[in-house]
Amino acid sequence: MAKTRPGLSAAKPKPGKRDLDSYTIRGTNKVVRVGDCVLMRPSDTGKPPYVARIEKIEADSRNNVKVRVRWYYRPEESLGGRRQFHGAKELFLSDHYDVQSAHTIEGKCIVHSFKNYTKLENVGAEDYYCRFEYKAATGAFTPDRVAVYCKCEMPYNPDDLMVQCEGCKDWYHPACVGMTIEEAKRLDHFVCSECSEDDVKRSQNGFHPSPVSDAKVEPKRRKR
Repeated sequence: MAKTRPGLSAAKPKPGKRDLDSYTIRGTNKVVRVGDCVLMRPSDTGKPPYVARIEKIEADSRNNVKVRVRWYYRPEESLGGRRQFHGAKELFLSDHYDVQSAHTIEGKCIVHSFKNYTKLENVGAEDYYCRFEYKAATGAFTPDRVAVYCKCEMPYNPDDLMVQCEGCKDWYHPACVGMTIEEAKRLDHFVCSECSEDDVKRSQNGFHPSPVSDAKVEPKRRKR
């Protein structure tokens, strides 16, 4: 069964309704428009705000404003739950649409592409990222295959430090190669157990800041 959230479900247009170009969040000067991502107040005050993308803004004859949204799910809200490679700011763009009162919008946020998120110098409270689309009824993801790294063959989590081998150019979690985070941060260079110094001498491509920006790496791929 598809996940449901509190609020009104999509309804047929009624006489007197009109589309709006924008809406100013109550109590603020922040303006939201179609295509913007927003934080929406949950019915349970103990939960973090929901994240949604605005698909439509409309007002009725009494000037009550409602928004049609497409929900983002957090990993723990999905059928499979949170996995080790899911980042703290990771979201899934779902196929779950809803109509909500615009008054439940608490603020704006930015949902970056995965690649753009990894390039951020500073991640703010309003910054999230999305690399998967998610079908709420079945738990299926698109894409269903992602690059994996390290001996553990896990997808990249931008919250985790990884070190790159100067020989094969693959990426490793410090713990998977017998190092602490502190030791990894002090490294001037790193060669994995599968490579030799000769491999390093033959490789002239240098280091890359993260697996996502490493265009020359062709890691093993496994269905996730």
